[in-house]
Amino acid sequence: MLTIPLAKLAYIVEKAREYDAEVPVDPDAATGSDPADDGERQVLLDTPDNPTAQELRDAIDGLNIDEREELLSLLWLGRGDYDAQSWSEALRQAREIRSSTETEYFLGTPLLGDYLEEGAEALGLSLEDFERG
Repeated sequence: MLTIPLAKLAYIVEKAREYDAEVPVDPDAATGSDPADDGERQVLLDTPDNPTAQELRDAIDGLNIDEREELLSLLWLGRGDYDAQSWSEALRQAREIRSSTETEYFLGTPLLGDYLEEGAEALGLSLEDFERG
């Protein structure tokens, strides 16, 4: 049903969830951090040297046109804009509104990973076998 491989979709879902979990860094705020714990905390900080946003951007930009349209349609399906019966309509709409700002739209969508996974589940697909431990 999908041209996007489920392993690739699962990777995007994983990176989207990591990106959603990041928090902005306020350099003026006192951190009160404990150096022993800082390594565990660093992955959640939205800093210029944190590669999560770039990894997600690269994964999305690496999709071909059909896969990008499906990703957008899965987002809409998972968000409730469409249902599984109107999947072809969602794909048609995604083809019509294709733009150069799609990647930023994806990165700017809170809960992107959840919506994509819910969209896949609505189509009867599971990403469970591809989730990393």
